[in-house]
Amino acid sequence: MHLRLNSPRLQRGFTLLELLVVLVVLGLLAGIVAPKYFTQLGKSEVKVAQAQIEGLAKALDLYRLDTGRYPTTEQGLAALISQPPDEPKWGGPYLQRGLPQDPWGRDYVYRAPGEFGDYDLLSLGRDGQPGGDGENADITSWQ
Repeated sequence: MHLRLNSPRLQRGFTLLELLVVLVVLGLLAGIVAPKYFTQLGKSEVKVAQAQIEGLAKALDLYRLDTGRYPTTEQGLAALISQPPDEPKWGGPYLQRGLPQDPWGRDYVYRAPGEFGDYDLLSLGRDGQPGGDGENADITSWQ
C-alpha cells in the first residue's frame, strides 16, 4: 500500500482537546512562576532604593566635609547639585548624574536635622505612604 502526501493521515493537526490541555498546562506554569517573578522584581526595587540612599548619603558626607554641615531641609538634596546662595565653601556638584528619584518615581524625603541622626533620608516605598510592610515599607538611611 502506497501513502500519498495529501492523505488525511499525514495532514492531521492538533485537536481542540490537545490545544486546551496545552493551554491549561501553560496557565498552571504561569500561575506558579509569575508570583515568584514579581516578588523578585519587588525585592530588586527595594535594593535599588537602598543603593541610591547609600549613594546620596556619601554625597551628603562630601557636602559636609566641604561646608562643615549638612544641607538644611529647606535646601534639600538639590544642594548636592547646585550651589546654595549662602554656601561659599560649596565644592560640588556632589552627584554625577543628577538627583535620582526612587524606583517608584518619587523624590526621596530629606530632613535635617533628622529624628534619627544628623539627617533623615528615606523613600516611602511602593505605596508612597509612611510605614508599611514588604515592598510598601519605608527604606531609610538609619536602618
